[in-house]
Amino acid sequence: MMRRKNGDKRYFTRMGTRKKVHAFVRVKPTDDFAHEMITYGDDNKTIDIHLKKDTRRGVVNNQQTDWSFKLDGVLHDASQDLVYETVAKDVVSQALDGYNGTIMCYGQTGAGKTYTMTGATENYKHRGILPRALQQVFRMIEERPTHAITVRVSYLEIYNESLFDLLSTLPYVGPSVTPMTIVENPQGVFIKGLSVHLTSQEEDAFSLLFEGETNRIIASHTMNKSSSRSHCIFTIYMEAHSRTLSNEKYITSKINLVDLAGSERLGKSGSEGRVLKEATYINKSLSFLEQAIIALGDQKRDHIPFRQCKLTHALKDSLGGNCNLVLVTNIYGEAAQLEETLSSLRFASRMKLVTTEPAINEKYDAERMVKNLEKELALLKQELAIHDSLANRTLVNYDPMDEIQIAEINSQVRRYLEGTLDEIDIINLRQIQEVFNQFRVVLRQQEQEVESSLRRKYTLVDKNDFATISAVQKAGLIDVDGHLVGEPDGQGFGLGVAPFSTKPGKKSKSKKTFKEHFSSSARKEGASSPVSKELEVSASKSQLTPSSKDGDVKDMLLRDRETSNTSDSPKEELRPLRPSTPPSKPVAFEDFKNERGSEINRIFKENKSILNERRKKASETTHRINAIKREIDVTKEALNFQKSLREKQGEYENKGLMIIDEEEFLLILKLKDLKKQYRTEYQDLRDLRAEIQYCQHLVDQCRHRLLTEFDIWYNESFFVPEDLQVAVKPGCSIRPGMMPVSRIVSLGEDDQDKFNQLQQTVLPEGPDSISFYNAKVKTEQKQNYLKTMMGFQQTQRK
Repeated sequence: MMRRKNGDKRYFTRMGTRKKVHAFVRVKPTDDFAHEMITYGDDNKTIDIHLKKDTRRGVVNNQQTDWSFKLDGVLHDASQDLVYETVAKDVVSQALDGYNGTIMCYGQTGAGKTYTMTGATENYKHRGILPRALQQVFRMIEERPTHAITVRVSYLEIYNESLFDLLSTLPYVGPSVTPMTIVENPQGVFIKGLSVHLTSQEEDAFSLLFEGETNRIIASHTMNKSSSRSHCIFTIYMEAHSRTLSNEKYITSKINLVDLAGSERLGKSGSEGRVLKEATYINKSLSFLEQAIIALGDQKRDHIPFRQCKLTHALKDSLGGNCNLVLVTNIYGEAAQLEETLSSLRFASRMKLVTTEPAINEKYDAERMVKNLEKELALLKQELAIHDSLANRTLVNYDPMDEIQIAEINSQVRRYLEGTLDEIDIINLRQIQEVFNQFRVVLRQQEQEVESSLRRKYTLVDKNDFATISAVQKAGLIDVDGHLVGEPDGQGFGLGVAPFSTKPGKKSKSKKTFKEHFSSSARKEGASSPVSKELEVSASKSQLTPSSKDGDVKDMLLRDRETSNTSDSPKEELRPLRPSTPPSKPVAFEDFKNERGSEINRIFKENKSILNERRKKASETTHRINAIKREIDVTKEALNFQKSLREKQGEYENKGLMIIDEEEFLLILKLKDLKKQYRTEYQDLRDLRAEIQYCQHLVDQCRHRLLTEFDIWYNESFFVPEDLQVAVKPGCSIRPGMMPVSRIVSLGEDDQDKFNQLQQTVLPEGPDSISFYNAKVKTEQKQNYLKTMMGFQQTQRK
């Protein structure tokens, strides 16, 4: 087993045995089959080619005339069912077990590659490998209820050495700003920028397939009227998780279905212009593909030229990698195409020399792995307990310590430091770690006690704050060396003994934010703050708390509505007859707010009044902040004036320290006090803004509910027929505003519904073809709509 690590995920790949690539030959049916030149072996795995010697070369002629190719199977006049059973069925079935797979169609243009891979979409029986593989995948998923399997698909086109997403025309796929690139990582090769689509059912997968087929680039020449001018890779990604919670493994796999563009001789195809340029790119990429296959077949080669073209680079992990690789070589059976047939068969024989090493791609779910490790840890603790009891050891607790045990260790540490405890008994490793931790806790507590004691006796002044130091020295509170000047005598005070509570500008203020009041009222029964009392009605009725989710809110609103409907049932029985003409919505809205919507309207008004009150407080706080800011500016100007006046009159220094007068010192203290007030008011404003935002959320939710209830009431009261009123009465399983299922039949079936039911019963291929035909009809309808809109736009331009 090989382990690969990428980020926080671990990938485990169980290696398999090496095996040869399977290669099959499919001969295109023709009326002019060369029976004398092409023969098959009795085992139906050998194809022999015989050419007549060219007499124009003379008597001595060393021209080779016979070739024999040994392959895994020759498909001559084979149906699409037989081709799929022989080529692709095993590869697809093993993909659900975690093995990657690749099926590739190769051959000259017009030999039937696209027909083999995709088939004819007009007829269900003539569908190719790709739609049959999708069908088999979803059939096998239904047969595996023990696993949750997700399927995703992508469709890549390589045209003239450029990468294109054939599913980019879907409306939910945004335009790509950067071009697609091929990226390699330890898990394989992937296309950056290629859209991958989740498909939960067979019909969706067929719709994606048909959508991509309509975007393929085709052209016409003498060899083929609908020749594919690009290489296409349809990839099916699968991920299977076991529904057993204890199973932490899950497998991933992918199937690459490759439809290569046909190689062609320009002399035979007669290509010109754009088609000629496309043929040049196609032949070049196929030549590089053959070079890579030759290198893979040579065991002595170390370097494989995958990066020569986009095709080989994109298929790097599919050619000779850890996947099941199958090649289908499509050839002509006519004598005129014998030279191209030989070239295709040579490619197939080279492909059989390539070996792959199929492996199961297993990954580990991190969440399930943690749960399993926790279970294993619990079992190991039990085994340790049994071992301790057998060894006559005291009972050792291996669980993390609780608060009581931590408090006991803290007490032992303190007694040890005080000298009342001689030593601390060692029990286990956790206890040793906690002892050291408690030593650290005791040390920090002592440091904090010392610091707080010093702060109660002294005022700390920053040595770098020269303005404060000079002001204090000017006041004569400390000398030049920083020592205390003066003692308390009733008229003055010494700076060193002034209590902390008597400092100027100190305010004792205790406040709580709106959210703290609201959460505390929710935790404590019977205790509520003024703010929580104001919102008590709205919280109890609409349950619009910060931690509530939208789904919980809807459920609570629905229960409230059902309760109110039940209580108002006698009134509804006496409801007046509806008017012949429905009233206007503004008038009906006023009636609704006074009758059925009175409760939610009351809650809405209360929440709105609270919001307005918070806004008013925020406005008052803003005015106070602006006033403080203006006073700060005035104080700064006065302080600057005092400084400039001092500079003009001459500065006084005492042993290198600046001396300031009392007025400038008072301005400094006032400025500090104003700044502190500014910070306090600004913090209050921030709390109020948070409260306003939350109140606005409550108001918006109440408004939305009021409008939704009104729409339901308006439709129920004036538009639902009288015979359906019984279905929407309280106690019925149908929610107001919905039609009962039993009444829908009376409305009449739509013609399209009748056609769909008829189509499912009379389809010649049986029920299995329903998804195929439904996807085909949807794709055709979309194409017809796009063509009609384009024609309409062109008409408008003219």
